[in-house]
Formats: sequence, C-alpha cells, structure tokens
Amino acid sequence: MNTSELPPREAMEFDTVIVGAGPAGLAAAIRLKQLAPERSVVIVEKGSEVGAHILSGAVIDPIGLDRLIPEWRNEDTPIKTAVTADRFYVLGASGALRLPTALMPPLMSNHGNFIVSLGEVCRYLARKAEALGVEIYPGFAATETLLENGAVAGIATGDMGVGKDGHHKSGFARGMELRGKYTLFAEGARGSLSKALIERFGLRQDREPQKFGIGLKELWRVAADKHHPGLVQHTLGWPLDNRTGGGSFIYHFGDNLVAVGFVVHLNYRNPYLAPFEEFQRFKTHPLVRDTFSGGKRICYGARAITEGGWQSVPKLVFPGGALIGCAAGFVNVPRIKGTHNAMLSGMLAAENVAAALAEGRANDELPGYEQSWRSSPIGRDLWRVRNAKPLWSKLGTLAGVALGGLDMWTNMLGLSVFGTLRHGKPDFATLEPAAKCRPIAYPKPDGRLTFDRLSSVYLSNTNHEEDQPVHLLVRDNALQKSSEHDIYAGPSARYCPAAVYEWVEESGQPRFVINAQNCVHCKTCDIKDPNQNITWVPPEGGGGPNYSNM
Repeated sequence: MNTSELPPREAMEFDTVIVGAGPAGLAAAIRLKQLAPERSVVIVEKGSEVGAHILSGAVIDPIGLDRLIPEWRNEDTPIKTAVTADRFYVLGASGALRLPTALMPPLMSNHGNFIVSLGEVCRYLARKAEALGVEIYPGFAATETLLENGAVAGIATGDMGVGKDGHHKSGFARGMELRGKYTLFAEGARGSLSKALIERFGLRQDREPQKFGIGLKELWRVAADKHHPGLVQHTLGWPLDNRTGGGSFIYHFGDNLVAVGFVVHLNYRNPYLAPFEEFQRFKTHPLVRDTFSGGKRICYGARAITEGGWQSVPKLVFPGGALIGCAAGFVNVPRIKGTHNAMLSGMLAAENVAAALAEGRANDELPGYEQSWRSSPIGRDLWRVRNAKPLWSKLGTLAGVALGGLDMWTNMLGLSVFGTLRHGKPDFATLEPAAKCRPIAYPKPDGRLTFDRLSSVYLSNTNHEEDQPVHLLVRDNALQKSSEHDIYAGPSARYCPAAVYEWVEESGQPRFVINAQNCVHCKTCDIKDPNQNITWVPPEGGGGPNYSNM
C-alpha cells in the first residue's frame, strides 16, 4: 500500500521527546523533571521493557549517579557490589603476565567503582523517572524522524502488523507521532535515526571517523568457591594476535554471578576472524577456565561499542534536537566505561533544553550543549585518553598499549608528545582481501565451557515476529556476491555473533541468506560490511533480545 493511502497517524505533543531508555535517555528525563517539573517528557524504547536491550560489562563510575540522584547510596538499588580487587594481565597462549598496579595510570583504577547489571540499573532509573512524571513507552521502535522546516519536530514509531511481503495483517496499526519542542537521541552505538541525522546535518564535518568494537558477553552462575565478589579482571593479548585490538573482562558480583566478556576492535584486517569464536577460545585459557568449572551459563548477548572518543564525537546539536550518550560516542575505551559519560551528557543536554524552554524557544539548536561538553567532566575524561586507541591501531597491542599508557601519564600533567592523533580509515575499510589472509581454524565447542552461536542466541531470549519485513537491508545483492563473498570470503558469516548471515550453495552458486529472527541488534553488520551494503533498521517494536540481568 502506498504511504499516501494509509490512515493518518495519531500524534501526541510533548515538551521533550527522548529516543532510548538507556542511561543517557533516563538521566536526561530525570534531570529535565528535576529542573522543570511542569514540563512533559516522554521516552520511547524499542525493547519490550526497559533494560531488555541493555548490555554492558559493567563496572560503573558513580560520578553520574552521584550528581543525578545524590541519595542513591541510602536507597535499595541494584548497585551493591563495590570493586575490591583490580587485576590486569597480558596473555600468551599458555601463560599470563600480571601488570603491576603501580604502572597503571591512576585514571585506570577501579577504586570506588561498582560492578552492576546495567539493565537493572536502567530499571531503577526508569522507576525514578516515572515517579517524577516521565512517560515511558517500551515496545515501540522509533523508525522515523519528523522534520518540519528543516528542523527535527519529533519522531514516529513504526507501524505494527505488517507482513513480510508488506501486506497489512489483521492486527495492523499505524505508528504514533511523538512531537516535541526538542528531541534527544539516546539510541546507543550506531543508532539508525542518529546515523541518518549525522549524515543529513553534516555532523561529522571536521571530525575523525567513528571507531567501533564488538562486545560479547556471557553471564554465569559459578560455584561458591570460585566466586570472589568485587573482583575485576581485564586481559589483553591471546587469543588475538598483536595486530588485532581487543581484550577481555571478568567481573564477580551478586549471587555467585560472573560476567565474562570479550571485545574485538572492528578495525581488524583478516576477514576470516570470528569475534564469537575468539571469545569462546579465550575462556579456555589456564588463567580463567577454572572460574567456570562447575558453573552454568545463564545469559548471552552482544553489542557494538563506540571507540573513537574525543576525535570522533560529532557535532552534537542540530535544529530541534541533540545526540547524547553512546549515540554521540562518549565511551572511554582504556577505562572500558561509558555509563558515567552517558548520564552526564544526558544531564548536560537536559539542562540546556530546560533553559531553552524557559526562554520560550522550540525546535532550534542548543549551542550551549555543543560548546560546553569539551570543558565538562566528559571532555576531561576523553581528552586524557584520546591517543590510546590510535596508538593501539597503528602500532599493535604491545607497543600501542605501552605508549598509550605513557601518554595517559603525561596527559595528567597537561602534556602529550603525540598531540592529538588521527584514527585513519573507518572500520569497514580495514578488511584485506581473503587472498592475502590465512583462514583461522577454530576448535569445536564442547558444550560445557565453549558453545555454538545458536545455543547462545537462545540464551539471549531473542524473539521477532516472523511474518514481518526483514530489518537487515541489503542495498545491492549482486555487490554482496561479487565483493563480500568473492573478494572477502563472506565475513558476515563470521563477524555476526548471532548466526544471522550465511552463504549457502544452491545449484552450484552461493546464495546470501539472512536469518533475521536471530538478530541481537548488535549493529556489527551495519558497521563492518566492507561495502556498507547492509543497513540495520529497527524491526517491529518489542522485537530482539530480552536480557534479564545483563
């Protein structure tokens, strides 16, 4: 059916519309209500409930919480496990070298931080927001930005009940228009609307390309004698080679829970590399495998991470709105933390929105937010580590991390021998043709410590309505065959952590198959496809993973 033939969408008016109920969006909503209780604020969230799509390590720096909700330490919150031990190792194939804490720049210390389920923290923040009068609509995906006279005027949620072939099923319902004087985009890394806004308004002009990693995580319940509440452990090195950036985390918290994860920087070169298999292989290392002996894996997920930092943050404002949190790219890569900056950016944007509304303004730019973030705690946090990622990418893990650490030390004094380094190529442009690379033989999973992708996706509680349009759009199928398959040996079947993509032989010819039902919304395909030929768009609202404690 032609769009012009569809019934009109219902519209609701708000002072502020927020896309995404993560730490940034929720902090923005709470701060707005603290400053202007009479103002109407709505959050639209594509997950089936708040926290359903939230995945992070996570060790959080409480600076954002302390500023937003000073009383949180006296309340019953999910933030209970303080960091008690902080260890950092460089791994070889069979051994590990522990780095002395004294060598680490002080900003890398986790003293005073907390190990949490970020999904549970978001549920706590949502309760706080709703108590202040914020409306939260989970299960509705924002699929369109409303533009009027060149300015953002809100968003529209996707139509429900559309069949795979585009027909309207019996339960068809049009999406809603949520209109606002200002709209804040808190979609997380590589959000579909944020991506389009960055392009439309030229927000990357004079900025470096954004860089990304893929983070894979499992949650285990381990034997009591293997559990060390408050232990934080990070590693670099094996199983990745020196040219490939990434590393691991293991966090002990809660009721015999251990969060184990692995990050692979998406500027890797070898198209045969498979981040999921590297993660499974990591767990077999002598340093860590005993932790999981007698334990049970209870959840799995994956998510893209912004890694560009200071150099890659786009212009944050445009007529009618702003980018906040990971949509803007505020992750501190060496610290492996972004929640504190996400919350601080949401609060900073909210303060500028509240001031604009008080002046009677609407649908214009918020220059104060753009001008102030670099001199704020967010900017100071990112400035000190701005060269860590470029050095790692250019020099490899060992030399890059060593010089990056030295640069962090000197930046504490306001100096840097490197100035501000550039990132270079975007991640999709770093793959080398398969003919130049060696295939990687990964061991078969044993079903006890290491697992396959499909059994892992099952633990993510991922579900999509099967009879709906595929939300992974291939622009040119011929190009996918001639380049992604023929030149790069089909890396999509390896970089996807959920077995969404596969090349199958039919009548002697390869055919590209998309198992969209498996998608955990990590966005890696949108980032890493060598031709930028795959675009991730939101499926029907409520679809995707349903993380319970991630």
